Amino acid sequence: MMNTLQTNRLFSLSVGFGIALLALSGCGKSTDNSASETSAPPATVDTHNHPTEGPHHGGLIELGNEEYHAELVHDEAGGSVTIYLLDSAAKSAVPIKTAELTVNLTHDGQAEQFKLTAKPDAGDPSGTSSRFVSTDAELAEELDHEGVKAQLVVSIGGKQFRGEISHDHDHEEHADEEHDH
Repeated sequence: MMNTLQTNRLFSLSVGFGIALLALSGCGKSTDNSASETSAPPATVDTHNHPTEGPHHGGLIELGNEEYHAELVHDEAGGSVTIYLLDSAAKSAVPIKTAELTVNLTHDGQAEQFKLTAKPDAGDPSGTSSRFVSTDAELAEELDHEGVKAQLVVSIGGKQFRGEISHDHDHEEHADEEHDH
């Protein structure tokens, strides 16, 4: 039989070993970004191994506690805004059964609401969409204003999600301007 001192030492060693294993495992997400997994170029990644842009090179919007992501692609030349719904890894499409998404926007104390209409991608099952588009020039313009607050509202699987749309979202025209400064 082991005495109390031996039991305490064994327990301490076991706890220490467990903590070391957890520290070495990180957040448990795979960092294998092999090209065979996806045809899209690999997304850039922040220091926590979370993507910083989506597969369409747009800015990401966190939905829930990273349960889902949305990708915002802003085409200034065309005056359109496209939102793609993505999984928790921000890699795969998440088609849902809804006709539209909502963007709540506040600028200079004025609140507005914009609807983005379902425009299913080729791989979306019938009756669902993972892509939503607005050709409302006002939304495209408002997203560029300093001090604008914008929030995406979407219901996935019967649960409502809200995600903040940051001002530094990715879009074609400003991306080139930023490199010139």
